[in-house]
Amino acid sequence: MNGIICLDKPQGFTSFDAVAKLRGILQTRRLGHGGTLDPMATGVLPIFIGNATKACDIMPDNTKSYRAGFRLGQVSDTQDVTGTILAEYEKRIAESDLLSILPRFMGKIMQLPPMYSAVQVNGKRLYDLARQGVEVERKPREIEVFSIELTQYDEELREGVLKISCGKGTYIRTIINDIGEELGCGGIMTSLVRTSSGGFTLSDCYSFEQIQQARDDDRLGELILPIERVFTALPKIRLGEAQTKMYKNGVKLDLSKLSDISNSDDTYAVYGADGGFIGTANADRESGLLRIGKNLG
Repeated sequence: MNGIICLDKPQGFTSFDAVAKLRGILQTRRLGHGGTLDPMATGVLPIFIGNATKACDIMPDNTKSYRAGFRLGQVSDTQDVTGTILAEYEKRIAESDLLSILPRFMGKIMQLPPMYSAVQVNGKRLYDLARQGVEVERKPREIEVFSIELTQYDEELREGVLKISCGKGTYIRTIINDIGEELGCGGIMTSLVRTSSGGFTLSDCYSFEQIQQARDDDRLGELILPIERVFTALPKIRLGEAQTKMYKNGVKLDLSKLSDISNSDDTYAVYGADGGFIGTANADRESGLLRIGKNLG
């Protein structure tokens, strides 16, 4: 069994918990996931099965989209509604004031990882230290926010919803915390749904119950997406029989003997002589060689 099943992760499960439960349902240990979700979050969690697990860390599209509920006027230790409230503010925030600062959180910006996160400092997870009451110095990291849109806001309740599209490593609750800080009133995340990840959307997803039922009905194959779905945005190379053998054996190929190579693209999705997807490769212009990226064949 090789490929991808997209899980609509329910609340209360870590990404690790989700993988562990699916190991039991799918009756295989070779599983990985594409992008960590907090326990309170729901939504798109791509699950890689069998040989597809080799692709977990090389997804070319790391764009993720979220629908995040928020409340202004509060600060919590976890930056969301699950944590301990540390401060409350009565300051009223008009919708126009909120809209005026959102552009500051667009583009490439620096973000300080929250203490309650899976980031490692000196070999220790920050959330483990946070649970011990220890706070350590963290370094801001560059993230990229492609779009941020206010879709709902109640000025009386100071509650609303944001739609955010961003790159890898972005903490949505930290964006909300920082928006609240910028407004001088604090802010916490009250809900989070990941609506897309790596080109997969909620329409591609199934619940645990649906996956279990498909297994019981012997139709799991209907739910499993081919691994090449991850690489559809990459230009394609089709190899001949001899080249396919060389690629699978880790041999670099001569760029001049590949008709599908362009002058501008660097990374390619590679298809073997039989038309099947077998991995990725990178064009090294200086050496004139096609180097193996990840052999998934």
